[in-house]
This record gives sequence, structure tokens and C-alpha cells, in this order.
Amino acid sequence: MDNILFYILSGISIGSALLVVLSKNPIYSVLSLIITFASISGHLLLLSAEFLAIVNLIVYAGAIMVLFLFVIMMLNLNETTEKNSNLISKLAATGAAGLLLISLVYIFKSYQVGQFSTQQLTEDFGSAHQLGKILFNEFLLPFEISSVLFLSAMIGAVMLGKKDLKQH
Repeated sequence: MDNILFYILSGISIGSALLVVLSKNPIYSVLSLIITFASISGHLLLLSAEFLAIVNLIVYAGAIMVLFLFVIMMLNLNETTEKNSNLISKLAATGAAGLLLISLVYIFKSYQVGQFSTQQLTEDFGSAHQLGKILFNEFLLPFEISSVLFLSAMIGAVMLGKKDLKQH
């Protein structure tokens, strides 16, 4: 049953990820990205990483997608304001995508895909306790540096959003 669910979630992930890239409407692209994040959370649930699945849904599908939708609405993107791209830029984009595909095929042509058994995992794999132990023991410095980075980003957002009282 897990294999069938894995293949269903994989199909949903790949299909919605393709819709993110191929959709001309930015709103549909963001909604497809939310579906992609939800299916990735399903994969995390299959791996018994419940905490990471919930955090993925809350942080990515919840907060970041709301910000993306807010930015799209603020920019007022629609097809009438979108500039038509010329043939040279389309050819350049197609060539770059082709070179990326060739390099990915070259990198992964000797990659061996093996079987992974979930019986090898410990009982508390993916739990908040195990994640916190690893995060605060092995990765304390990067965790603290990222918190300082987020703090500086919040201060910058407040300063940019603050109205200049001297002009009014």
C-alpha cells in the first residue's frame, strides 16, 4: 500500500511542479506550488517524519505561499502589462534548458538507485525531540546564524514599510 501511495504522490508532485513552470497565470502557478508542497508533505508522512510534514505545510504552503500571492496581487501582474518576449530570448531560454538537461543526464547516468527500507530507521525518526537534539547539538552555529539573518530581514522589512513622517 505504501508503494502505491508513493507513486500516486510522486505523480501529483511531478504534475503540479510542471504546472508551476508551464502555467501562464501566476495565481495558478502559486496554487500548483501549494499542491506540490502538500504532496511533498505526504512523502514525509510516508517516511514517518510527521513533524517535518506539518512544518512543511505550515511554513511553505501556508506562510510563504500567502506572501507570494500577496506580492503577485501587489504587482498586479496580468497579460496586458506583460511584455512579449522576442525570438532571441525564447531561443536562449530553450538552449539554457537543453544544456541543463544534458548536464543533469551526464551527472545522473552512473547514479545507482537502491532500495531503502524504513525498518532501518529508529522509532523516533522524524520526531520533534530527535530533530531538536540534532539541531541544537550538531547544527547550533548555522541555526543561530540563520536566526540573526531572519532578525535582520524583519528589521529591514519594518524599515522599508515604515512611512516617512517628515514628508507628511
